[in-house]
Amino acid sequence: MLRVDSLIHRYPNGTPALDGVSLAVEAGERVAIVGPNGAGKTTLARHLIGLLRPTSGTIEVDGENADRLAIAELARVVGFVFQNPDDQLHASTVAKEVAFGPRNLRFPAERATALVTWALEVTGLTERAGSHPHHLSPDERKRVALASVLAMDTPVLVLDEPTTGQDRRAVRRLEGILGGLAEQGRTIVAVTHDMEFCAENFDRVVVLADGRVRWDGPVERWLEDAADMAEYAFEQPQMTRLGQALGWKEPVATVDRFLAVLESRAGLAG
Repeated sequence: MLRVDSLIHRYPNGTPALDGVSLAVEAGERVAIVGPNGAGKTTLARHLIGLLRPTSGTIEVDGENADRLAIAELARVVGFVFQNPDDQLHASTVAKEVAFGPRNLRFPAERATALVTWALEVTGLTERAGSHPHHLSPDERKRVALASVLAMDTPVLVLDEPTTGQDRRAVRRLEGILGGLAEQGRTIVAVTHDMEFCAENFDRVVVLADGRVRWDGPVERWLEDAADMAEYAFEQPQMTRLGQALGWKEPVATVDRFLAVLESRAGLAG
């Protein structure tokens, strides 16, 4: 679904942001892009929707060279949720904001209405449909931005720091949405500093640092291989730290995995 080959991006002043990034994301994968500030994570994400164009290298979206596609064409395949919702919101009501994408994509009226209704419902915004987005709380505005992208029904969803400014309830709601999308076979890519969110919701981790891919693989292997987490400004997930405190050699990242290992060890001890 997404293929990046030898991607280099330099800003107009010559500052390098990406330095030979190559990776492939297959349809249905859930991939977290992590790394320290300034690693190039958001820069990479913005290339996937054409907001930035490569200095050199190529990006393929659904088999087509993204550099040859307009942003409007890419928007049919890749939905992008900005870290700051105020960069994305412009309509006078929440309902109009969420309906903007389906209307621009020229969806049939019945389908557009159904998607808007669903997007408002799953993000908990049905009661706010008539409100002005900028009269809402930061948490609600972030959900409006997410709903506006969900309503576009794209096969790929890219999220930039989706848990920033969200309380635990909001994060749980987001996790439920992503779980539902994954069951539908959607491809999900998230730029995140939230290691708990990463471990609980993604199968694969790509570590960026200094504009390069430093590590790429399954979540559990990442925890096992990344011995010096401080090098990339990571804080290990709580379950990982607890497992280490208990002296477990096998890395654990999620609550389910922790309980499975605990049960296995209890059975062996019995």
